[in-house]
Amino acid sequence: MRDRSRTVGTLIVAAALPALTGASLPTPDVSAVITGLRSHNGQLMACLTARPDTFPNCQNDPEARRLIVPATSPTLDFGRVLTGRYAIAVIHDENSNGKLDKRLMIPREGFGFSQDAPVVMGPPKFSSAAFPVGSVGERLSIKMRYMF
Repeated sequence: MRDRSRTVGTLIVAAALPALTGASLPTPDVSAVITGLRSHNGQLMACLTARPDTFPNCQNDPEARRLIVPATSPTLDFGRVLTGRYAIAVIHDENSNGKLDKRLMIPREGFGFSQDAPVVMGPPKFSSAAFPVGSVGERLSIKMRYMF
């Protein structure tokens, strides 16, 4: 019993040490695996943001993390981020022209959002796609959708 209490005490001190010494705790990683791709042509364009006013395209968020990866490697690694609430938007840019192609305002290429946020008459709101990132990070699965 004495060894167990010593182990518990050591763990408590180890957990509190960064706060006591002023050292910062490690920041968590965020990554996502993309599922449901209809082909491995082109690239995946993704952004991660904590700002509801810039979701889903993240263009006006200088803090947003943007990634472009080949569709043959459907894993997104956004790296280390601060704890908080984030949302991810992904486009399957099948022809690699750097944009989401549309016909009559309807996407011709695939798209997906964190939390499998529903799409009703336009992209989802940040609150539907948002997920918390705590001290251990987050690994998500994002399902692609295609209208055509």
